[in-house]
Amino acid sequence: MSEHLGPYELLSRLGAGGFGAVHLALDAEGRTVAVKVLHPHVAADGGALARLAREVETMRRAGGPHVAEVLDASLEGARPYLVTRYVQGRPLSAVPVPVADLRRLATGLADALLAMHEAGVVHRDLKPANVMMTEGEPVVIDFGIASALDSLSVTASGAVVGTPGYLAPEVLEGKSAGVEADVFSFGATLAYAATGRQPYGQGPASAVAYRVVHHPPDLEGVPDWLEPLLRECLSTDPAARPTATQICARLGVAPVSHVRQVHPQPAGTVARPHPAADDESTREWRPGKERHRRTVEESRARHREKVRRWWLVGSGLFVSLLAAAAREPLPEVALFLLAAYALGVVSDAGVALFSRSPYRRSRMIVDMVSVAGAVGLCFGLAALFSTFTLALFAGTALVLGIVFLLSA
Repeated sequence: MSEHLGPYELLSRLGAGGFGAVHLALDAEGRTVAVKVLHPHVAADGGALARLAREVETMRRAGGPHVAEVLDASLEGARPYLVTRYVQGRPLSAVPVPVADLRRLATGLADALLAMHEAGVVHRDLKPANVMMTEGEPVVIDFGIASALDSLSVTASGAVVGTPGYLAPEVLEGKSAGVEADVFSFGATLAYAATGRQPYGQGPASAVAYRVVHHPPDLEGVPDWLEPLLRECLSTDPAARPTATQICARLGVAPVSHVRQVHPQPAGTVARPHPAADDESTREWRPGKERHRRTVEESRARHREKVRRWWLVGSGLFVSLLAAAAREPLPEVALFLLAAYALGVVSDAGVALFSRSPYRRSRMIVDMVSVAGAVGLCFGLAALFSTFTLALFAGTALVLGIVFLLSA
């Protein structure tokens, strides 16, 4: 059963990180978004929340097709949360590496880096797990959160927020870090995508951190066109690293500004993303292209109808198998099964006839087709297979159905 958080309906939990749990949700207009609910220990830190609140407006300025824009935030109350564009895909850390289309990944990440830095945002935790791959294009998520919440009261005293191996040396040494740290993380992330190996090896976090500060990265296997750029990005000297603009120029990325003009809005009023983001957005949400945006109730009704149709088809197949298996030895049982199924489906069609559901007509058609299909399938199966084979099929289907129900 779904729950509500402010104006958002939380549908399912997508995952969790160091600062919060991410949920797939619907906004007040029925569009899919990602809601990050901050962990209790983060929500209890007033100073950290105040800092995050100051950063949110800056974070909302970062837009473009390669970043998951911050759309809304509510940092008051018992469960503070952030709302971002929902990106459907898999993280770079979970896709096969080396990546096949490395140039496409490199140019997309460079564009994301430029979009964030133009908006004044430092990601501070750029790594493969924070790069979603959707239809071959990278989309950077969770930008700015680590930077805003990097306080000693949120983390353990002296701890560092981030992942060793992708954090810049100055971050690991406790020095001030700016956009140069993101350039280092950009280089480390691309090195992983190009070679399939962690650029500073694996092992205990302290050992990896030591290699980041004192050893050169492992770039063996990186293509010649990319290796010099990554070596510069992974320099231990922040001043020696290229800027996001220089990286884009070297990779041939057009310097298009993605800075969004945003204004303070009440919680639940989702800002429209930059038009360029439409190609990367979830199919349920294509701003400017949908004639009608479903409400939450309409989305629920559509989901219920989809589930009902699956049950109708599944039960029809199972009844057909049982009736076909019983047709020769027990014809009365076969007739009873088909009649019971037909009676149940016709009753459902009768309910649909007097309902106000927008799917009333299609529901009645599907019901009638299901009855005819179940009867026809029964006779077809009985003619093609032996009673023993059909009984075996029916038993297997029953076991699979029980397993499915238990797992669901």
